[in-house]
Amino acid sequence: MTRLLYGLAGFRRSQSRAASDRRSRLFLPQIDPRHVLYAIGDVHGCLKALRAAELCIFADLARQNRAGTIVLLGDYVDRGPHSAQVIEHLRQPTPPSVQRIALCGNHDDLFLRFLRRPEKHRHWLEMGGDKTLRSYGIDATKLLHSGGLPALSEAMLRLIPSDHVDFLAGLPVFLAYGQHLFVHAGIRPSIPLEDQTEEDLLWIREPFLSTGPGLPVTVVHGHTVVKEPIFAEGRIGIDTGCYRSGRLTVLKLQENTVDFLPVPPSGE
Repeated sequence: MTRLLYGLAGFRRSQSRAASDRRSRLFLPQIDPRHVLYAIGDVHGCLKALRAAELCIFADLARQNRAGTIVLLGDYVDRGPHSAQVIEHLRQPTPPSVQRIALCGNHDDLFLRFLRRPEKHRHWLEMGGDKTLRSYGIDATKLLHSGGLPALSEAMLRLIPSDHVDFLAGLPVFLAYGQHLFVHAGIRPSIPLEDQTEEDLLWIREPFLSTGPGLPVTVVHGHTVVKEPIFAEGRIGIDTGCYRSGRLTVLKLQENTVDFLPVPPSGE
């Protein structure tokens, strides 16, 4: 993951606040108008759809003989059947001409919080977390019934790889690229990017959905499910509910033009 994040020329991390648990914020000037950037909406444990989307991206880049960057907008876990496998897939390297940047979603953040403080974040299990644990071979309902949180915690410690925990902990919260901002949920309107709270970046809906960013950027986001990608004031929403629709949306940004890459629906 470090190699992929730091492989982009001009890349820098925000260091405005020193806090060990504060997620990084990535800033990248638009390095080359010929460079192609793809954004992928919420995955939610849909491994087949993610693989299909990436294969379409690789083929698109090969046709153009260009390098590209894939930005995933978060929510890799919960609801769908293959959360553990999605995380493992994202930990693997991409072809040499492709960079992959995985941003944090609210479900990913809550999964990490549950791993660290299960007694405080037990509600995560009702948000699809039970399916995430099942993908690791953990039956949360059975363990809670037989031994409570201590039994569940022991199983998580034994069956969830530490590399997966590190992956969750290391996810950046946004990528600013030229005049575009890639983030899971959106931003608090008119607030400078450095001053945005992680809660808003991961969870916000209103007033962002109604008013837009209130800043001179176009925000590409997921989090709020739409039937079709939506273009609104200063924002583009691309979470098309893959875990129930089978459709994972891929936005393509090339030479300041926004398009969508056709990806065949994929049942899990």
